[in-house]
Amino acid sequence: MNRNTLLLAGCLTLGSLSLATVESQGQSITLPQGSPRATISQKLGITDVSVEYSRPQLNGREGQVWGQLVPYGLTKTQFGGKGEIPWRAGANENTIITFSDEVSIDGNPLAAGSYGIHMILSEEGETTVIFSENTSSWGSFWYDESEDALRVTVQAEEAPLTDVLTYDFVELGSDYGVLALSWEKLRIPIRIDVDVKNLVLASLRNELRGQAGFTAQGPLAAANYCFQNNINHEEAIGWAQQASASQPSFFAFAVEGLLKLQVEDTEGAVAAIDKSMEFANPNQVNFLAYQLLPLDPESAVGYFKKNVEDNPTNPNFYDSLGEGYRALGKEKDAIKSFRKALSMNPPANVRANAERNLRELGEDI
Repeated sequence: MNRNTLLLAGCLTLGSLSLATVESQGQSITLPQGSPRATISQKLGITDVSVEYSRPQLNGREGQVWGQLVPYGLTKTQFGGKGEIPWRAGANENTIITFSDEVSIDGNPLAAGSYGIHMILSEEGETTVIFSENTSSWGSFWYDESEDALRVTVQAEEAPLTDVLTYDFVELGSDYGVLALSWEKLRIPIRIDVDVKNLVLASLRNELRGQAGFTAQGPLAAANYCFQNNINHEEAIGWAQQASASQPSFFAFAVEGLLKLQVEDTEGAVAAIDKSMEFANPNQVNFLAYQLLPLDPESAVGYFKKNVEDNPTNPNFYDSLGEGYRALGKEKDAIKSFRKALSMNPPANVRANAERNLRELGEDI
């Protein structure tokens, strides 16, 4: 064997050993990945949702991804479990989604925890999204259907070109989000709903057993959340009363009264709101009147009028009174109040609101 042959044999052997070494030492060394790892996170209400995934690039493979690089249906593998496997919904090791609370995926409940995501795509766009209890596998090679926690079917849709595979929340509401996988010219949306109000109530009850429960601010904030969402009135009234017992204030009595109005306890509401007036400054009176407007517009206008009488040089209070009259359908009185506000050289925001209301009432400015 000549020198060149020995060198060639040595290089081939070294190449084989190098590949084996990288595989065997993958746990102990850090090297750049062709499809780098990424994490996104999003709060839905008070629920944390995060996705950890690897991001392959097109690298000139536009038009060769769906149905080719990512096969339709299941694929038979000779690696790992040697079964029929779905797509790993990313690259490299498992794509992992984590929920801090129970959620609903396209209307199906899923417990809090971490799940490996896999997908089965079809040429028509119908996509089965699989949430597996296994999160520690490389790709889908060891996928086992018996570990499925949930399967849902969603419809993939056309999307603008995305060079690097991306997970993102493409739509957000107060109690839901739409998580989408986007790559090449396809997007796969997954709707995630959370039971925000019940989760918040459970969290409030827990937190109010701790340090927050020894202050007026904690129970008051909890009571106000319930008023704003028109829920849990009995417990919320108790929280408002706990706050006023700890530290009597306008807001504590006002929130108690507003909660009682929501459950049509008029007598109790009047008593609490009257008590709140003992602590109120003019701006707080105005605030209370606005809160009352959808619940009891007559009473709201009464407070607006009292504020104008007590503070006759404040244009903002005339503007507010105009809005109260509009809510009662008293357009002539509303126009008079808005024009009075404008005659007093009001701040820009008050002027803009008064002029807008007058235009809507058909008046020339």
